Amino acid sequence: MPNKPAVTKAVIPAAGLGTRFLPATKAIPKEMLPVVDKPAIQYVVEEAVAAGLRDILLVTGRAKGALEDHFDRAPELEQALKAKGDDERLARIWEPTELATVHYTRQSTPRGLGHAVLCAAHHVGDQPFAVLLGDDFIHPSDPLLRRMIEVRDQFGGSVVALMQVDSDQISQYGAAAIEPTSTDGVVTVTDLVEKPAPADAPSNWIIIGRYVCDPAVFRVLESTPPGRGNEIQLTDALKTLAQMPASEGGGVRGVQFRGRRFDTGNPVDYLRTIIQFAVERRDVAAEFLPWLRKYLDDLP
Repeated sequence: MPNKPAVTKAVIPAAGLGTRFLPATKAIPKEMLPVVDKPAIQYVVEEAVAAGLRDILLVTGRAKGALEDHFDRAPELEQALKAKGDDERLARIWEPTELATVHYTRQSTPRGLGHAVLCAAHHVGDQPFAVLLGDDFIHPSDPLLRRMIEVRDQFGGSVVALMQVDSDQISQYGAAAIEPTSTDGVVTVTDLVEKPAPADAPSNWIIIGRYVCDPAVFRVLESTPPGRGNEIQLTDALKTLAQMPASEGGGVRGVQFRGRRFDTGNPVDYLRTIIQFAVERRDVAAEFLPWLRKYLDDLP
């Protein structure tokens, strides 16, 4: 399919209430919870930028002003660091402001992921775009999103990221019915089921929070009724797109991902993420790892 528009924009839904992290998220957006010394949302934006997407739209909600502040300049803090000659920390607070052009729109009521994506229609226009959920991210060494964009360029339509899970985890995600393609690690998605019981799941390949969407998804979302949880589900719209002809923007492919994904949306996985990133950081691990080993050895 020649002459397909390039993917240049990323949409990051970040309007969730973060109830699993209360009381911490009563006043702090869950996306701003730190992974070592950098908020989770910055890893997500960096992931988009690494895939060549420097036009970022954050879909936020009430009490999410800290997200805008993080990607904006902080003159008083900058001046204080300059006065101390602390160039290292000064560079670190400049880093998020220089990553990309970050825009914001508000999802006034939490009506589901599909509705959050629909809030991006005016900014995205008639162009394909990526969607990255704001509370999980892919390891920087695993270029999943770049690969998904390549698959969109090859096949057209929309692309989802798939991971294989044990059957007892399937009911937490959307599960995909899949057929192989001639490209290794790429499948055609023929059906999607949101949070099925294990016995009803079409496969154990689940959708994770990375999508490359054809703009036809907006037209479908506008007519998608509320589904599970009385919310407009992106999964339902993708299911419709999977059954539409390519000439109308239909067709959904899946990239089978076997790399490292970090879920900061629940407390236990969040703690695992912090520990792994601390161990991988040379400046932190030198002191942290010996302490961690001793702590574990001393446990009764």
